[in-house]
Amino acid sequence: MRKHLVSSADLTRADIESILATAASMHDVQRREVKKLPTLRGRTIINFFFEDSTRTRSSFEIAGKWMSADTINLSAKGSSTSKGESLRDSVQTINAMAVDALVIRHNQSGACQQVAGWVDASVINAGDGTHEHPTQALLDAYTLRSRLGDLDGKHVVIVGDLTHSRVFRSNVLTLTTLGARVTVVAPPTLMPAGIASWAERDGFATGWDLDAVLAGDDIPDAVMMLRVQRERMSGGFFPTPREYTVGYGLTRPRVEALRARKDGVLIMHPGPMNRGLEISADAAESPNSVILDQVSSGLAVRMAVLYHLLAGEETAA
Repeated sequence: MRKHLVSSADLTRADIESILATAASMHDVQRREVKKLPTLRGRTIINFFFEDSTRTRSSFEIAGKWMSADTINLSAKGSSTSKGESLRDSVQTINAMAVDALVIRHNQSGACQQVAGWVDASVINAGDGTHEHPTQALLDAYTLRSRLGDLDGKHVVIVGDLTHSRVFRSNVLTLTTLGARVTVVAPPTLMPAGIASWAERDGFATGWDLDAVLAGDDIPDAVMMLRVQRERMSGGFFPTPREYTVGYGLTRPRVEALRARKDGVLIMHPGPMNRGLEISADAAESPNSVILDQVSSGLAVRMAVLYHLLAGEETAA
């Protein structure tokens, strides 16, 4: 594995499988009464978040602390960036303190790649603009594998606001690398520009009719709903929330129709959920929902990523 984790494209299949295997070991720590490992003792990790986050920030903080690293949280509001300091000056100031890793979430696509060129510390992309979110894709793959086994040939349908979703971009790269077949579905207004050539290059399918995809011959093994990111929308991407739900929401009738065709189709969502918009309460809380499993998997996967970047085989030995 490389020094940084900026993009899911940085990871080979062997890299991904190694991380997921380590995550399985880390997952066992969550079941212990004392959740502490000495693995990263003496290491310092800075979580620098320029956007709000609950799941990602908390799981990276807990992951670092459970592995005995010194973990510090920073936000844009509590740093000198609120006084006009540039991103480069901020991260180079932190780098001068000889920290070992920077976990960064930023509202600009490509910010983490830039930071990786400015600092000596390992950089982990915790979500940059509408670009990527590699650890989310890893935890989604871990969740799927824990329920479905090997993902070769498995069919995953990703539905929703693709234009603004970094989760979708990282998941397509990670899942196809692991051999899964991926179909993405969205209204035409929320399909990224140029997706046809991208789909042809990376080997995934696209569609605009959710019911047709769910009722097709290739029954999904999992359906991942994406949040409608209204905070990133400046125009009318769909007429009304009700019309979006009718066309693209995972409603009770769609869940029942899936269950009638195939038992055990997994329901996923990276969170936070807009209940009643892209996913109904019935879907979110159905027996096939693995949404909370994704949260639990996130902690194990982020522990594994920190291990591979900051400890590795020499430290483990």
